[in-house]
Amino acid sequence: MRILVTGAAGFIGSNLVDRLLADGHVVVGVDNLSRGKLANLAQADAHGGFTFVEADITDPKLADVVAAADVEAVCHLAAQIDVRISVQDPVEDARLNVLGTINVLEAARRSGVRKVVFTSSGGSIYGEPENLPVDESVPVNPLSPYAASKVCGEVYLSMYRALYGLQVTALALSNVYGPRQDPHGEAGVIAIFGSALLQGKQAAIYGDGSAVRDYVFVGDVVDAFARAVGTDGDGWRFNIGTGVGTSVRELHTEVARIAGAADDPRLAEARLGELQAIILDVAAAGVGLGWTPQVDLASGLAKTLDWIRSDLGLAG
Repeated sequence: MRILVTGAAGFIGSNLVDRLLADGHVVVGVDNLSRGKLANLAQADAHGGFTFVEADITDPKLADVVAAADVEAVCHLAAQIDVRISVQDPVEDARLNVLGTINVLEAARRSGVRKVVFTSSGGSIYGEPENLPVDESVPVNPLSPYAASKVCGEVYLSMYRALYGLQVTALALSNVYGPRQDPHGEAGVIAIFGSALLQGKQAAIYGDGSAVRDYVFVGDVVDAFARAVGTDGDGWRFNIGTGVGTSVRELHTEVARIAGAADDPRLAEARLGELQAIILDVAAAGVGLGWTPQVDLASGLAKTLDWIRSDLGLAG
């Protein structure tokens, strides 16, 4: 299959590109390189089935890129992903995440793409649900501009499916971590903790450390995308997580243990827009995609810290 991946030079996108190439697909990667890194695509560049195009998802000329790629499916990962930035600048968040998604869908429709797989946010779209873990039947309740933009993207997906017959699947990801996650800028907490602790620095916990998240390894996430590009799951949103909650304080303890560092974080003021607790029920993905998470937190953290050590040039 020929597949286009937006956000291909990013953390999840580059891991997905490698997985799709390993599965025998031909992949066209699109990224504007504002946050993604060409270094993340070094493995893909060595593969004969990969082509990279530097382009922005909000550019009207994206339709020409998609048409030239002649692909059957699009995995749309390019986005503004930081809740804090969305609170500071909701207009820019909407430009990238709402208008960008519409531009991708319109380009796919014009080019006769069969399916679009959309990256939604299981970690934010449900708000603060009363009962955990939360499944897909729970009404969405976005409590940040970022979450609202992801809900809006899902609405547009459903509309394009109803109006044009475009096949669509939304994957609502929990907190993704793993190799290639940048500890600077829009990084996840595991990359931040791991990078700091491996360098003998003190990491910060925002709030009192009681916030609970569902941490899912990037290898499991790209497996869900690889399954969703087929015909399964059309018209559905699937939660992609582990169903296991871990507090930020517990997470720091585990990262410190694996890093061989002191478990002594600095506490800082909680950040606006961050949820207190979210855990995803992932049973539907098992039924609809045949997907289940395979990597537990301890194993995933060990793999991630090994990569961070290598990236920082530290001895093992």
